[in-house]
Amino acid sequence: MSEMSDIIKASLEGIKNFADIETVIGNVINTPSGVTVIPISKMTVGFAGGGLDYGQKKMSQQNFGSGSGTGISITPVAFLTVASDSTVNLISLNDDSGTKDRMMSLIEHSPELIERIRASLS
Repeated sequence: MSEMSDIIKASLEGIKNFADIETVIGNVINTPSGVTVIPISKMTVGFAGGGLDYGQKKMSQQNFGSGSGTGISITPVAFLTVASDSTVNLISLNDDSGTKDRMMSLIEHSPELIERIRASLS
């Protein structure tokens, strides 16, 4: 039975190490124009484990089978922006009110933004 406990402990420790706050609240991006962008994601974790003692009435290592599985899904859901004048805006990726157009505009302008960021770091 301790084999199953060890499997569960190892799996949960792995999830704990992976599922830190930086996974949900992404790294802060500071733009040259003074806008701070913070990506926000949704994290879903599923875990299952089980074991079976078979063949005899008393449990032994030879007659014990176990297994476990873990699934993790990370989905970007929004961007939090903070302007230089302290105006805060939440841009949801699930909102159909023009968000997709704003995201496409951001993607289209990303080469220009990257060059500005590189220039400001030099």
